[in-house]
Amino acid sequence: MAALFTKFFSQAFTIFLLILPALFTKSNAGVIVVYWGQNGGEGSLTKTCNTGKYRVVNIGFLSKFGNGQRPEINLAGHCNPASNGCQGVGAGIKNCQSKGIKVLLSIGGGAGNYGLSSEADAGSVAHYLWNNFLGGQSNSRPLGNAVLDGIDFDIEKGGPHYAALARKLSNYSKRGKKVYLSAAPQCPFPDQYLNGALSTGLFDYVWVQFYNNPKCQFTTSNPNAFKDSWNKWTSIKAGQFFVGLPASRQAAGSGFVNPNDLKNQVFPFVKGSPKYGGIMLYDKFNDDRSGYSSKIRGSV
Repeated sequence: MAALFTKFFSQAFTIFLLILPALFTKSNAGVIVVYWGQNGGEGSLTKTCNTGKYRVVNIGFLSKFGNGQRPEINLAGHCNPASNGCQGVGAGIKNCQSKGIKVLLSIGGGAGNYGLSSEADAGSVAHYLWNNFLGGQSNSRPLGNAVLDGIDFDIEKGGPHYAALARKLSNYSKRGKKVYLSAAPQCPFPDQYLNGALSTGLFDYVWVQFYNNPKCQFTTSNPNAFKDSWNKWTSIKAGQFFVGLPASRQAAGSGFVNPNDLKNQVFPFVKGSPKYGGIMLYDKFNDDRSGYSSKIRGSV
């Protein structure tokens, strides 16, 4: 009996020694974020989340708001909100959330008619977003009664009042469900349009667009430009930072990173940051065509 106990104890102690390092090692595993909504050929939101590839989906875009305008969402070939035709997207949102996937509404984008003329204007837009997409009440919710997890700032134009919008949206978290805030700045630091908003320190996620910006996107010939930009971005107060990339060569004018280069050169560097969160891909349509997320998923 004593010999049996000694053998059992020896085996148990050996197993403990094997798992001990894991108990004290912080996981640097990241997640994949994707934009959805700008191409009807990318499939439904439900199918997007059912792939199991993504942990955050940004619905893009609310491309008209501010300056006294009635805000409008544009989901391209998916549905027509003007005829109340996007209510069905709400079922997709709920499906995603049931799987633990966060769904955010992205405001702005590269096209559209948007901007904020004053702090009061920012307050009006925040009020609209709360009542029509978040936890408030409205008879004209474009995506039905689904309650989105937050707002993504993909701001590429439109004045200095986005800090006020961020503060006002953040205040709605006090009413119950947290309102997550994310931003998609261009990689030149600081961002021309989002610097004020990001300076509030209120953002949970920042997915930096390392594309269409040759002076700071990753290239194998000059990786230091990317590294310098990443280091500057991760120095600001925010929750997690993500490497934003085009999901295919066709998705952007420049900045596509070969999956092997991403795994062998980019990931080993960015995972050195305690604020590393993963990667953002633009967009679901291009990811379907390239299979990019499937190629890098095990390394994120």
